[in-house]
Amino acid sequence: MPAQYIKGVGPVRAAVLERIGVETVNDLLNHFPFRYEDRRKMKSIRGIMDNEETNIYAMVTKHRIVPLRRRRTALLKIVLEDGTGKAEMVCFNQPYLAEALPVGTQMIVHGKFRKKGTALQVSNFEYEKLAGTDEDLISTKRIVPIYPATEGLNQRFLRTIIKRVLDENAGSFSETLSDDIIRNHSLAPYSEAIMNVHFPQSFEYMEEARGRLIFEEFFYWELGMALKKLKVKEVEKERKYEVKKVLLSRFRENLGFEFTKAQKRVINEVFNDMLSPNPMNRLLQGDVGSGKTVVAISALLLAVENGYQAALMAPTEILAEQHMNTLDKLLSNLGLKVELITGRQTPKTRKAILERIEEGKADIVIGTHALIEGKVKFSKLGLVVIDEQHKFGVIQRARLREKGSSLDVLVMTATPIPRTLAMTVYGDLDVSVIDEMPPGRKPVITNSMKDTLCYDFVMKKVKEGSQVYIVYPLVNESDKLELKSVVEMAEKLKNTLFKKARVGILHGQMKSSEKESIMKRFLDKEIDILITTIIIEVGIDIPNASVMVIEHSERFGLATLHQLRGRVGRGAEQSYCILLGRAYSAESRQRKKVMLSTNDGFRIAEEDLRLRGSGEFFGTEQHGLPELKLANIVTDHKILNTARKAAFDLIEEDPDMELEENRNIRSKFTKKYKSRFALGDVG
Repeated sequence: MPAQYIKGVGPVRAAVLERIGVETVNDLLNHFPFRYEDRRKMKSIRGIMDNEETNIYAMVTKHRIVPLRRRRTALLKIVLEDGTGKAEMVCFNQPYLAEALPVGTQMIVHGKFRKKGTALQVSNFEYEKLAGTDEDLISTKRIVPIYPATEGLNQRFLRTIIKRVLDENAGSFSETLSDDIIRNHSLAPYSEAIMNVHFPQSFEYMEEARGRLIFEEFFYWELGMALKKLKVKEVEKERKYEVKKVLLSRFRENLGFEFTKAQKRVINEVFNDMLSPNPMNRLLQGDVGSGKTVVAISALLLAVENGYQAALMAPTEILAEQHMNTLDKLLSNLGLKVELITGRQTPKTRKAILERIEEGKADIVIGTHALIEGKVKFSKLGLVVIDEQHKFGVIQRARLREKGSSLDVLVMTATPIPRTLAMTVYGDLDVSVIDEMPPGRKPVITNSMKDTLCYDFVMKKVKEGSQVYIVYPLVNESDKLELKSVVEMAEKLKNTLFKKARVGILHGQMKSSEKESIMKRFLDKEIDILITTIIIEVGIDIPNASVMVIEHSERFGLATLHQLRGRVGRGAEQSYCILLGRAYSAESRQRKKVMLSTNDGFRIAEEDLRLRGSGEFFGTEQHGLPELKLANIVTDHKILNTARKAAFDLIEEDPDMELEENRNIRSKFTKKYKSRFALGDVG
């Protein structure tokens, strides 16, 4: 039912409720408190200390109108007495309270009381009028919920309408989990949980209610993951692969180095999936520089040498172009046709590429989100590789899968995923980890130092023949933020401290051809110092670059700092990462401490998740995270583990949720999550 039909709401307040995501009665019940205040204890007016937040039981004995000199309005003060003393409610812009609270009104007032001279005053208050009974109190004499709100919505109104809905529907809430799950995990019934999460009888009841609802949030998400995994495993591929070693052997011979043990292990896992009768659905994790690309190319070549097309999807055009350059370099003598789809191509060029893809004249196709557009049709697509998977979500994976029949899918990320997050975002995938760096790679030494010492060190390394990145957070100077910028500092440094070095500039506002030219010159050692933005966070290998300087390092998240550090250390020479800037906040100090103490991407990812939370970990482009109202992936990981096991166990025992005890679960899942997981045949 639309929220506007709740008594006391109406169309005007319904429009305000929409701003906090409340459109229906169900939305309102799932608008949970973010904290609670214990207002059960009462205090006499005489016993109140200055600046004390408390409750009083008192009667209105007088209204005082105080003229304001500089305003035409007057200030209302309501005098309260309880037999031990007097206090004043100072009512700013609330003249209507004189009529609402006439002399003689018995009430409970909650707020922070301050002493002003001999008077005791409260200006930020909540009150409850008493009508001879305490049964209907919602804002005092109880544990009181505090809700997320917005302008035009006060706590009292939210509590009133939520309590009204709960009271009117008491006893009619249907259970959303099976009796077995409730019993096996000692969960509160849904009807009790929904009452006690909003208006708890005690903090113990509140914790029990939250635990039940958090379990449910995780359970239904993991149910989707279990179904997704099951559906992939149920499908039988029309394709059959054979390791012919024609393209693969020539590729390995041209590499000039041996695969690491970890790379060999992961390639075997990928090949076993591709050779199996069911589609591959695998996540490949590997730290910066661990060699995921050669694993992906091996999979692409296995598909191609068996007569199938392969697609590689990247989150940005720059990364897609870099993949194109890499494949051109590594596969140039194999006689393969590799196509690139970008948004900058002319309609004529794009049309010709699409025709070649549809006719089967393209072996490998590289692109961004453009690959999932309806116009892109493949002749015989067999394998999809998705790079930097954390930029894509479940639906985008599903859409790309629709480009062919029972496709094999390999998703990769250089952002190590903490286990709890992997279980929620990638719970439908098998996981491979490259946990070994190529031989000869020395760990990057990370330091924090002053600008002058840093720039001296940079020039010393340049004289020794090394190349240097200097990364800034801004392209141009900002009036609002006192931060150094790429353009401003490049001009300044190349004319002063770096005038004996060859300085280049790179940022996202440059034309594609300019960016390619700069990176080519840097690769060819025609530039000593590249002053840039985080555009190089994911980029081509520059083995001779051995110093990464990060200006205003306090402005970057841990994942970005780690990715930037991974741009160096790719050659035989010892490499360095230098963090500049002052860490003012506790969080930025902790980030710096982590960066200085470890190069382990998984440790860094765990700390990053703890500091930022799941919503910020992936950034705004992530569509794969569940919409969690109460649950927190970081703090509620134990409940997550339990809920995941319960969900996967249920699907293993009853894959179609046809048993009587699972029908409510099936119904709720179908309504809430079926489209989210692209599970068209569920329900």
